[in-house]
Amino acid sequence: MSNAQVVRGEIPAEEFALYEALRSLPDVEFEIERVVQSGDDAVMPLVWVRGAEADAVGEALEADPSTRDISLLSTFENEQLYRMQWVSEVEVVLQMITNSAATVMDALGKNGRWHLRVLYPDQESLTMTNDFVEENGLTFDVKAIRQMQGKPVGRYGLTEAQFEALDAALDAGYFAIPRETSLSELADRLEISHQALSERLRRATAALVEDALIPGAAGVLDERE
Repeated sequence: MSNAQVVRGEIPAEEFALYEALRSLPDVEFEIERVVQSGDDAVMPLVWVRGAEADAVGEALEADPSTRDISLLSTFENEQLYRMQWVSEVEVVLQMITNSAATVMDALGKNGRWHLRVLYPDQESLTMTNDFVEENGLTFDVKAIRQMQGKPVGRYGLTEAQFEALDAALDAGYFAIPRETSLSELADRLEISHQALSERLRRATAALVEDALIPGAAGVLDERE
């Protein structure tokens, strides 16, 4: 039986919704927080928009032919949250949600690309998406696959050594306040140098932050310890 897997992939902006908005606002970042199906040929996402004034963003979204029923839910300094319907250029996402029973966890649109993180129930469902894009002349460029099983190593972009270091540090109270062990003591426990442990913990922390906050940033697993 295949296990669920998180897939990071990219779609060119011209093959995805909000292409016109991205083109008219080239320095703006679009982040998709949630995507659900809305009818047979549309999806309804929550979209964070960062890097432009609300008036400019609203005009760009209204002019984009892939969107309709746009609602501004919240606005902050240089950041807005919208709900809308995507009614065109959503073939790949609809295939993921319907035929492959996948969940689009998040997506980031900037610099002419969309970076998606998608949870597939098994390998067969991912194969269905790959077959669909190939048959229809579309693109879903898979960058990394992480299996949802066993230790949370590949699942969160960690190497075995990084996971071991984090696990030992947590167990020894290295992250406690006040700290219950020193980096040198922890390095002795793991039988590695102080410098090697410091670098390992920094890379592990960076991998976790990238996985949690930046959909397109991690790309492929950093194999360095």
